[in-house]
Amino acid sequence: MTYTIEAQARPQQGTGASRRLRNAGKLPAIVYGGSKEPQAIVLEHNSMYYTLQEEAFHTSLIQLSIDGKAEQVLVRSVNYHPFKQLVLHVDFQRVDNNTEVEIRVPLHFVGADTSEGVKLQGGSVSHILNEALVRCVATKIPEFLTVDLSGLNAGHAIAHLSDIKLPEGVSLSSLARGDDLAVASLNGAKAG
Repeated sequence: MTYTIEAQARPQQGTGASRRLRNAGKLPAIVYGGSKEPQAIVLEHNSMYYTLQEEAFHTSLIQLSIDGKAEQVLVRSVNYHPFKQLVLHVDFQRVDNNTEVEIRVPLHFVGADTSEGVKLQGGSVSHILNEALVRCVATKIPEFLTVDLSGLNAGHAIAHLSDIKLPEGVSLSSLARGDDLAVASLNGAKAG
């Protein structure tokens, strides 16, 4: 899915200028990376706030139109207010189709309710990780990774990163470092 966001260049910077923008319903942000200099921009707060609630937005390529000039970017960082429903700042990174990136991708768990360990042995599944760090070119970022838990039973009670089927061109950073982390575990199952 591709998102399109309208933005304007932000000539004034600093704490006071950012506070005035937020009070006016705007959101300060920055775009960096590529061969261009970092550029301060301003976005509409409310539309960005609701767009940021979508899980797919954080792993999608975004067409950012700054004063009519389009750039392809990824969301790299979002700062929220500690207790208000308010986004304070967003960082975007410029990418092209050949840029290799390392990005966190959410994990979606399937098959737990049909696994032998839950259905027949009375166990319950605990998720240890909710996301995984992947490395790939920007155009191949998966929206999410699926973890199949249907094989969990009292004899095989833990699912690892190496159990995840990856799309072509995508690798897990932890596995590249030699860390096969657990992503889910089966608790309380009794072999019968």
